[in-house]
Amino acid sequence: MNAEDRALANRKLVKKLLWVIAGAILFTIALVPLYNVMCQVTGFNGKTGNSAEQAAKSMKVDNTRWVTVEFTSNVMPGLAWTFYPKQTSIRVHPGQIELATYVAKNIANQEVIGQAIPSVSPGQASLYFKKIECFCFQRQTLKPGESKEMPLTFFVSPDLPKQIETITLSYAFYSAVK
Repeated sequence: MNAEDRALANRKLVKKLLWVIAGAILFTIALVPLYNVMCQVTGFNGKTGNSAEQAAKSMKVDNTRWVTVEFTSNVMPGLAWTFYPKQTSIRVHPGQIELATYVAKNIANQEVIGQAIPSVSPGQASLYFKKIECFCFQRQTLKPGESKEMPLTFFVSPDLPKQIETITLSYAFYSAVK
């Protein structure tokens, strides 16, 4: 192989590698939106689609049983907030729309943006725990020293398997950038 052929082969290889790098960057950029769509469609990781409100309106409440919904919270390192549920648990009838409230306070001396990520356990219950309105649907901005009550409107589907009597909803708040 002469020098000209080698230079041509090297240019082709560089072009192929640049395409691979560009594809990897595009895949990385698309990964978060794809993950969010997958979570909303499947209910994975406690995320639900916007159809929850329509489903709740046509759903019958199962008054024959109770489900306890427990609330927990975490603030991840790097976020100067306090964050906690106003109530530790609620007993609900499946199909009954309920309201829970969390409180966040910025303890930093600058404006801070956070994003809450929900988790439902047991994992099987995430398919039946439906959020109608949630602070976790968007980033939250708090000014220095500001406190904010953040509502969560939800219901537990009457289709929840009978052996599941307790559901734990946990939120982890992470630092987010604009």
